[in-house]
Amino acid sequence: MSPMFRALAIRNYRVYAAGALVSNVGTLGLHRDQLRGLLREHQVRRCLHGVYVSTEVPDSRDLRIAALRLVVPPYGILYGCTAAWALTVDTFAPGQRFDLVPQCVVPHGMGRVKMVGVRCVEGYLPPGDVMDVGGLSATVPVRTTVDLLRTLRRPYALAAGDGMAHAGLVTVGEVTGYLTRLKGFPGIVQARELAPMIEPLAESPGESWQRLRLIDAGFPRPRAQLLVCDHRGRVVARLDHGYPEVRAGAEYDGREFHEHDADRERDGERRAYLCRVLGWRIEVAGQEETLGRDDSFERVMGGYLGINPDLPRQW
Repeated sequence: MSPMFRALAIRNYRVYAAGALVSNVGTLGLHRDQLRGLLREHQVRRCLHGVYVSTEVPDSRDLRIAALRLVVPPYGILYGCTAAWALTVDTFAPGQRFDLVPQCVVPHGMGRVKMVGVRCVEGYLPPGDVMDVGGLSATVPVRTTVDLLRTLRRPYALAAGDGMAHAGLVTVGEVTGYLTRLKGFPGIVQARELAPMIEPLAESPGESWQRLRLIDAGFPRPRAQLLVCDHRGRVVARLDHGYPEVRAGAEYDGREFHEHDADRERDGERRAYLCRVLGWRIEVAGQEETLGRDDSFERVMGGYLGINPDLPRQW
């Protein structure tokens, strides 16, 4: 039996697999075909590349750390998206969300780990940039955030910074302050530009992408999670992005919360009330419109704001 398959389950924050943590599904009496059958029947799910967990086990920080222990070398330091993931902040780009291959830094001279399911680079990290996460080493949140701002594509980088701030792991001041210490690092110019744009109130990557489109178009930074009140002062809506001075707003409709007919109907009624009764103008976009090349979003918002957008967009 190939050692690439590993299975684990967690109950009450203790690690078990048929009574003990194992490194090979063969010790559970499972064949490869049986594992595939369990995946098809949704009895287990893949937690990392080569690491599987019962679908009855909820996602948690402890689960993610237990899974990482099975594949990360003991001298490896989690960094980038993996360091954030260990803290339950998902900062992956859409196309990499289900890659599930951990990234770690190993000391110079140790050699890169050549094993399936782990991506290692050689490097040096100062001791102050490393912390313990459940027995694993990982970059501290501010260093993790800076690395994400430097290395990810522009919209995904800002979404990662927003996610770390929304989780309460970093502040804008901490990130901008840390960046003053770095010189000559790849991507440092992008990181310094994006750091002041971090918005702790952003609740999804899509909101971050949409806000970046507004800012990159030359529009003023919108207010995030703007509460809208009716004529009696009652809160009737909360907009992802808003310009209350001109009663213009933008909302991101992601699949997770807007894919059902009831969700769309409720959103439609709310927006109709805002426009018909309160005089707001709302532009709505989903992932395809937000990450696509169509610039109609900027043109519509520019019309609302009375500003000609800076086009074409560079991402």
